[in-house]
Amino acid sequence: MGDVLAGFHTVWEFDADSVLIRFERGIRTPRLFHVLGERRVPYEALSAVELAPGRKGTVVLRAVPRPGADPLMDAAGGQLKEGSDPYRLVLPAERELLAEYYADEMRSALGPDASEPASCHLVTAPPPPLSFKAYDGKAAFDGRNVTFRWFWTGASSAKWKAGDQTFPVSELAGVEWRSPEVFDGHLRLLRRGADDPAPGDADQDPAAVVFGLGYGLVHESLPFAASVLEALKAAEPATADRPGGPVRRSPASSVLTAEAPPQARPDPADVADRIRHLGALHDAGLLTDHEFSSKKAELLAEL
Repeated sequence: MGDVLAGFHTVWEFDADSVLIRFERGIRTPRLFHVLGERRVPYEALSAVELAPGRKGTVVLRAVPRPGADPLMDAAGGQLKEGSDPYRLVLPAERELLAEYYADEMRSALGPDASEPASCHLVTAPPPPLSFKAYDGKAAFDGRNVTFRWFWTGASSAKWKAGDQTFPVSELAGVEWRSPEVFDGHLRLLRRGADDPAPGDADQDPAAVVFGLGYGLVHESLPFAASVLEALKAAEPATADRPGGPVRRSPASSVLTAEAPPQARPDPADVADRIRHLGALHDAGLLTDHEFSSKKAELLAEL
């Protein structure tokens, strides 16, 4: 098509096989759009194209991604507010005929499997490294491992007992993202072969970080979840067809298992704060003498 359609906060640039969605960086633009910047969406990643009246004299052109085609939308699981949907283009009502033309053009370009879930991701997630601060810890993803480092001011005693966590991508089965804009918002990593399919409250689960007011915001935590989900999908060929079988790796997945770069040494003041928190837990009877000594030794070893 080779044309451009500009709406509020978003511009769609049409090519023969895809649409490039560019997001403006304005004061009223959702911060998620600032993070995404732009996204190229192949027409084969779409299941439908919709056109409907909008609010206050507008018309809305919306592309509907196929399940499994976009890790961002898969991670969101329908929890995004309407205004933060990256597949919506809001236009003045007087441009409805033009919008209808492009909607028809896009529909004619949909792939033969548009009604079926996609077998692989066709739209890329924000690339790592990514990190964000949750209420009870800091989450980081370098493309190979997800790490949770607990905050002594927010983490539960169960998480402090478990210690900071590192999860290789190869050991994960999925990601559960619950929006910070609803009750019990969290990001939970689902581990392969986990005994308990319902691991309980995220506040007590060392494989989860919980959100709170000002922590784990959508524009920080959702791209993070999508990036991890994309890495999981890319790593699937590296898993043997049967448990205990030989490991097969493709060139793409070998990057996921490459040796990680050396980590920066932690701040001594931060380590001291964490040791003080351990001492408070020990004094309260929540940690045994052995647990306190062991965790303290681990923290001191980081210095």
